[in-house]
Amino acid sequence: MVISYHWRGDFTNAEAEALHAGGFGHAPAGHDWKAQVERYSLGWVCARRSATLAGFVNVVWDGGAHAFLLDTVVAGPWQRHGVGTRLVQVAAREASASGCQWLHVDFEDHLGPFYFGACGFRSTNAGLIRLGTG
Repeated sequence: MVISYHWRGDFTNAEAEALHAGGFGHAPAGHDWKAQVERYSLGWVCARRSATLAGFVNVVWDGGAHAFLLDTVVAGPWQRHGVGTRLVQVAAREASASGCQWLHVDFEDHLGPFYFGACGFRSTNAGLIRLGTG
């Protein structure tokens, strides 16, 4: 299985939407992923197996020292093959090369072994407020 990883790689809204819908278990909503990442992100990493989008992670930032991972997702057939770990490694390398000193991520409890174990994050205190009904 050969997977290639591309910082700020090209993708279509349709393939990003399908990947996210499958990975997060929701119906496609017609989200404009390209406009979002091009406007707000430091970058993103696309994982491809041939022409197929196999994984994706978005890297947003504060314009300074802090970068944040959002929407890490790997298509079902390529899960548990190191694709997600490699996505995070490329994101971390590129965020560092852009001058960021910290990479943050939040996640659901069941993903702790992935982020703490495979990716090397450490636990920190954080807070969260739900805004609105979205």
